[in-house]
Amino acid sequence: MLASEPKLIERLLATLRPSQIRGFEALWDVWGRPDQTPPAGDGWTTWLMLGGRGAGKTRAGAEWVRGMAAGRAGFSDAPVGRIALVAETYADLREVMIDGVSGLLAVHPRAERPAYEPSRRRLTWPNGAVAQGFSAEDPDALRGPQFEAAWCDEIAKWRHAEETWDMLQFGLRLGRRPRQVATTTPRAAPLIKRLLADPATVTSRATTRMNAANLAPRFLEAVVGTYAGTRLGRQELDGELLEEREDALWTRDVIERSRVRSMPALKRVVVAVDPPAGGGKRSDACGLVAAGLGEDGRAYVLADETIAAPRPELWAARAAALWRRLEADALVAEVNQGGEMVRAVIAQVDAEIPVIAVRATRGKWLRAEPVAALYAQGRVAHAGAYPELEDEMAAFGLDGLANGRSPDRVDALVWAVSHLMLSARGRGPRVLGL
Repeated sequence: MLASEPKLIERLLATLRPSQIRGFEALWDVWGRPDQTPPAGDGWTTWLMLGGRGAGKTRAGAEWVRGMAAGRAGFSDAPVGRIALVAETYADLREVMIDGVSGLLAVHPRAERPAYEPSRRRLTWPNGAVAQGFSAEDPDALRGPQFEAAWCDEIAKWRHAEETWDMLQFGLRLGRRPRQVATTTPRAAPLIKRLLADPATVTSRATTRMNAANLAPRFLEAVVGTYAGTRLGRQELDGELLEEREDALWTRDVIERSRVRSMPALKRVVVAVDPPAGGGKRSDACGLVAAGLGEDGRAYVLADETIAAPRPELWAARAAALWRRLEADALVAEVNQGGEMVRAVIAQVDAEIPVIAVRATRGKWLRAEPVAALYAQGRVAHAGAYPELEDEMAAFGLDGLANGRSPDRVDALVWAVSHLMLSARGRGPRVLGL
C-alpha cells in the first residue's frame, strides 16, 4: 500500500513513461489502504465505510464497483452483471459517484471504462455489466429492479434513509452472494445504528489525515487545524459517530456553542479532582479537570487530564503537575471516599498546594444540574477541545453514563465550575495563555 508513502511514490513515478504512469495509477491493489479494501470471507452482506471528508470513501466505493463488474480477485469470483448505485440525490449520483474526480469514470483505465448514458442514469461495461443509478429522494424507484451488488453513498444524509435502504434490500436478490457497500461520513442516524448492530455488517473507519498524500496541504493546515477536536471536526474529519442521549444534561450543540478560541484574564484558577474510590476497575480512573473564572464572569474549562491511576501517588502527581503548570489558586477535591487520605496524598507530592475539600451530599445528577444550566446560559466556555470529557457530558443522563461507568470527568468538571461560579469569590485578574 503506497498511499501513505509520498516520497516512494515520487521516486517510482520518476522512472515511468506517461503511458506507464496511467497504468500504474489504475492499480488499486497498490494504492488502496487496508480500510479501503473489501473485507475478506463470505460472512458479510454489508461493508460500511465510515470516514471523514476527503478520507477516500468515494474512491474506495468506485473501486469496489469496478472490481465487482470485472470479477477481479478479492472483489468477486465472477463479473457481477447488475449493480445499483444509490446517492442522496440524482445530482450527487452524477457529480460524485459517476462523474466525480474519484467517481466511476475516473477510476477506470480508458479501455475498461463503462459507457455512460446520463438520460438513463446507466453505466454499461464492455463485458456487459450494468449499473443503474437511483436517488434516496425517490425510494419507490427501487421497487422492481433486481441486483447482485449495490454501492450506496452518504447514507447518513439520505432524506428517506430507512425506506430507501429497505427497498434496496428487496431488490438485492441476484447471484450467489448479493452484497453492498455503504460509504458515508457518520452521523448518529437510525440507519447507521441499525447497520452497526447487524452481525452481517463489516465496518471500516478512516480519518481525513489518513489520505493526506492526496489532499492539498493548505486544506490540512486550514481546515483540519481549525476543526480538530471539535464536534464538527470529529464527525467530518475523524469519521467518528458521535451520539448523545435524549435525557442528557448537556447536548452536543450546547457544548459546541460554548467553545472559544480566546479568553479574558482570569481572576481565579482551580484544579478539581474526583479521586478513585473502592477497588477493582472503578478505582483506576481519577477525574482531573481545571477551570478558571474570567474577568467577564464566565468560567473557562482549561484542561482535562483525567488519568487511569490505580495508585494514589500517580493521580496525585498528575494533579500537582497540572496545578503548577496553570499556576492555580487551589485544588478542589471530593473527600467522600478518601477523607483525609486525599489531603495526605497531595501533601506528600507538594505540601504547598492548598486543598479545598468538598463533600457530596446529593446525587451526581442533582449536583450537575446547576452547572448544566450555566452552560445553557452561556456562562461556561471550553478553551479548546476536550473530546473525552465532552463525550461523557453528552452521555450523562438520569441514570448516569450510558455505558454504566462512573462519570469521573463530569464529576471533576462539576466540582471545578461549582467552586468558581456557585460558591467561590474571585481574586485579582490573571492572564493565562491557551
